[in-house]
Amino acid sequence: MKEVVMNEEEILDTCKRLGFALGSKLKNEEKLPVFLCVMKGALNFMADLIKQVKTDILCDYIQISSYEGTSSTGKIILKRDIEQDIEGRTVVVVEDVIDLGTTMKYLVEHLKQKNPKRVIVCALFDKKVNRISDVKIDYVGKVLDENKFLVGYGLDYNGLLRNVPYVYIPDEEEIKRLDEKLAK
Repeated sequence: MKEVVMNEEEILDTCKRLGFALGSKLKNEEKLPVFLCVMKGALNFMADLIKQVKTDILCDYIQISSYEGTSSTGKIILKRDIEQDIEGRTVVVVEDVIDLGTTMKYLVEHLKQKNPKRVIVCALFDKKVNRISDVKIDYVGKVLDENKFLVGYGLDYNGLLRNVPYVYIPDEEEIKRLDEKLAK
């Protein structure tokens, strides 16, 4: 039996709650706010979240990597930068999981160099237990008190399981089966 961390209904409720809160906060912005998806893990979350934001927004994405297999490498690689001009705009960074905090700290500092009005961080999961970098998370779907590897709903194991509609913790046996699939 899979250890489900967030089922489909909980995900939808979380997206509604966070989307409503963000829409309320951003409805009177002078310039359109930009929702920035951190690819690839936050893709599903971003898609469901922005459906719940009841104000006009712009969307873009950025791709950063710091994971290999089931753990963070500690090395941050910017694979694709934002294209939207964010000067004077509020940017909402949409992330799947904030773990150590080093990637988000890097990203916020990177974005601030582009002179936004402000940067708001919205994460589906916050693994506070692992935090080593001081980073402010403005909107959180769920705080996790344990350091467990998550898959599903955009979160992956070496590219697999992003299409599972809920988030769960894979066991060692499943990881082994996935590694065998990947070796083919």
